[in-house]
Order: sequence, then structure tokens, then C-alpha cells
Amino acid sequence: MTLLTTLGLRRKNSWEPPTLLDSLLISPLHFIVTIVYSILLFLRGRPFKPPRDKPAIRVVCISDTHDKTNVNVPPGDLLIHAGDLTNAGTAADIQAQLDWLASFPHQHKILVCGNHDSYFDPSARLPEDRGKTLDFKGINYLVRDALTLDFKGGRRLKIYGAPDIPACGGSEMAFQYDRASPPWANTVPIDTDILVTHTPPASQKNHLDLGLGCPGLLKEVWRVRPKLHVFGHVHWGRGRQTVHFDDCQRAYETLVAKRPRGLIRDFFPHSGWVDALWVLAYGVHGVVWKWLMVGPGGNTSSLMVNAALMYGNTGRLGNPVEVVDM
Repeated sequence: MTLLTTLGLRRKNSWEPPTLLDSLLISPLHFIVTIVYSILLFLRGRPFKPPRDKPAIRVVCISDTHDKTNVNVPPGDLLIHAGDLTNAGTAADIQAQLDWLASFPHQHKILVCGNHDSYFDPSARLPEDRGKTLDFKGINYLVRDALTLDFKGGRRLKIYGAPDIPACGGSEMAFQYDRASPPWANTVPIDTDILVTHTPPASQKNHLDLGLGCPGLLKEVWRVRPKLHVFGHVHWGRGRQTVHFDDCQRAYETLVAKRPRGLIRDFFPHSGWVDALWVLAYGVHGVVWKWLMVGPGGNTSSLMVNAALMYGNTGRLGNPVEVVDM
């Protein structure tokens, strides 16, 4: 551990958010454009609003509870858990989490497993758990499956869930795949309203993933454009982000997906400067169009939610529960 790390000026590993010094040393351009992009998203407002003539559907999003249950889960219509219910992934530990989830009054509950939930993947299941079964108690467990649910007011939502995740551990980790061969292409139904995965999309800290997400999943999200995408896995990436699937977003993703040039080389002209200018130009156009032509609340965009409740690597739950009205 270096002195700068000890002083808290540099992060300890890639699972922690970069410090200000980290960001400047990696790429001042990426850092500045990310701030500008965040401001542009804020100025464009909420991605969507519930319909005026029908009751809203309240979606409560959680993930990465890792055996813990000491969290206040708000009421709602749909409860989604995006994986990593446990640490060890034993049948007993998973059943305890299922019992906890089943105790909540939400009309519908959706679950995908995380890489720590070994039991769900036969190839990762512990020898002592082979032959054991789980009682899901009405919880809808999705493994590359789609499900349409009915809600009050005649409303319906189609939800697709998948547990697959880029390789990040040993054979005891569930549903891992080689980063070079992502399994997502043309797998999600085009009419999906809510996508639930354990891994975040993208790479190079595009979308709440600290550079640990999957670019292959991002391509699939661009194709389908679900209204809501719920995931977890990267604890320090928790939060929510609007996505518009427009030229501004594409320019931003193009820039941050490029290999960082470092503190000095970033100040010499390169193609990233062009991408940065496009982010600004398209972003300003989007803000002006939204407020002059569409008006407040007129967006028809999407929302990404990293619902991880585990507070970093502290071993305790501390992140707020994400609630979305659709």
C-alpha cells in the first residue's frame, strides 16, 4: 500500500470509487466530461413519469444484501432483488433470505441470483447442497426468463431477468462467463419493460459500474431500451442514472470507453476532444429541446438503478433502498 493510498488520496482497488486524484491521473478529460454529462442529465429532468389516467406502479429495488436483513424495505407493488442474497451461497443461507423476502407485503416479487449465490448454478453448487431444494414462497425467480405481471388499474409490466456475470472469481461463483464472449446478444425480449440483471452494463464507469460492468450487456440494453434496468454487484456504484439512448449518450459512452491517456497526454489533441465536444453539443441541444419543445415531465427515457444495499466492502447494509414509480 502506497503512502497516497494510506492517506486516502488513491483508492485501494478497482472495486472502490476513484478519488479526485485517481480521476485526474487517469484522465482529466474523462473526469470533466463526466461532470458535464451529469449536469446535462440533471437539466433534462426525470426520465419518465407515471401515467396520469392510471395508478402508478411502485417498484422497490434492492440487491447485494449478503445474508443481512437489517434494512427498512418501503412498501410498494413490486419488490425486485437483483442478486447476491448471500455470501457463501448455501441452500440454507439462500432459504433464510427467501423467507425474509416472502415476509414483505408487496403484490409481486422478482429475484435473480448473484455470483455469490452458488446454489442456483449447478456447476457452482457446494457438494453438501446437491439434492437440496428451496421453497420460493411465491417469489418469481428468473433465469433468462420473461414474465408479465398484472397490477391495479389494468396495468401490466413485462420483466426479464438473467443472472449471468463476467468472470470475477473462482469456480464457486455462479453463472460466470468470459468477458470476451458475453451471452447477451438478442436474448432480451424487445418489449421488456423492466430488465433485471446482477451485473451492471457498460465499462469504464459509464453506468454505475466503476468500469466493472459488461459492454455486451450495454449493447443489448441499447437494442431493447427497457424503461427500467435494475442491477447490483458493484457496491460503491449504487444509485440511479437516466439514460436517453440518444447522440449525447452515444458520444459520452464512446469517449469513456476509450483507453485513458493519463494526466499529461490528455492535454495534447486527440480524438477524445472531438467526442467531448459532441457530448456538450448534443447535450445542450437535448436540454433546449426538452424545455422549449417538450416541457417539464415530457421525457420518455429510461432509468438505470444500481440497487446494491451493501455499503462498499464494510460488511454492513448502509445504502438507501431505491424506489421507482412507473
